[in-house]
Amino acid sequence: MTTISASPSRASLVGRTFSHPAFDYLLIGGGISLLVTLIVVLHPAGSGIVGIETLPLFFLAANAAHFAASTVRLYTKPDAYRSLPFLTMAFPLVSLLVLTAGMFWAGQLGPHLRSLYLTWSPYHYAAQAYGLAVMYTYRSGCKLADGDKKLLRGVALLPFLHNFVTAPEVGLDWLLPQSVLDSGGVALARGSVYWALLVLALASPVWLFIRVWRSASGPMPLIAMLTVVTNGVWFFVLSPLDAFIYATIFHSVQYLAIVIIFHLKDQKARPDNRHGALYHVLWFYGMSLALGYALFYCLPLAYVFAGFGRVESMLLVVAAINLHHFIVDGYIWRLGRGDANRHVVDSGPTR
Repeated sequence: MTTISASPSRASLVGRTFSHPAFDYLLIGGGISLLVTLIVVLHPAGSGIVGIETLPLFFLAANAAHFAASTVRLYTKPDAYRSLPFLTMAFPLVSLLVLTAGMFWAGQLGPHLRSLYLTWSPYHYAAQAYGLAVMYTYRSGCKLADGDKKLLRGVALLPFLHNFVTAPEVGLDWLLPQSVLDSGGVALARGSVYWALLVLALASPVWLFIRVWRSASGPMPLIAMLTVVTNGVWFFVLSPLDAFIYATIFHSVQYLAIVIIFHLKDQKARPDNRHGALYHVLWFYGMSLALGYALFYCLPLAYVFAGFGRVESMLLVVAAINLHHFIVDGYIWRLGRGDANRHVVDSGPTR
């Protein structure tokens, strides 16, 4: 019979963090988002924490900077031009061509580009949660078996499946004709899937944690499961509107925190580096903020000045930026053994 191994030390459960444990658990792990989520759920006004007057500021400081950060990261990552030539030199032009085509055929292409990025977004969030969980697990000395790694990915994808099946105007709503969606069998099946995914989202992280703990590689650090659980809370607990607002903000903060840590490690490892940590942090965030403003505020105006409508310019630019971000992220975070940034995962805390 398999038995649980000796009780792990407190350090092994906390895990090997990238920075201070409080920073990693609150921002990268998403711990602070659980507190905000509780306040939002209990608040009589629902989404009153972020008001309509402050939403643009939150969007610029977190969301816009986060989308731009992947581009800044791409062009500052060591050996990016050599290892990712198409992504660094040709893909920006391809993205602009697709965006411009969407402008010319806004009625035909526009709704599909918007639905594509809204459908893809929860998958992107789930993939980020999974990637962070794997990084923290390996960094903390827990070598996941292939089967457990696949199970972790499945658990992380549950919020995406929930959104794909049940959310309006995306996923099934986008791909299936309305006549099929309105049939009684499909409506009943979607309701059943919702409750099944909710039960799985509640039980599977605990089951997976115990399973890995009982294996030869366990236990996983708690922050690895926290990244997965918080992403699930955003989509299963919050209303669709609140999830759209808060999940994007929390995800952006999480992304900015981890990408700045990687950038800082890279810059401090350069033999010609003459700057301290604060300089590199402020430089990277400042560049991301400036590029985010240019992309989300100036690029739509450029299309308006070119004669396109203001609404379609805003909507399609947002869709194109999202899709560009998803694809770039899919490549710059592949930290295999030959990747220049693998040492960041294996090295100690950032100073």
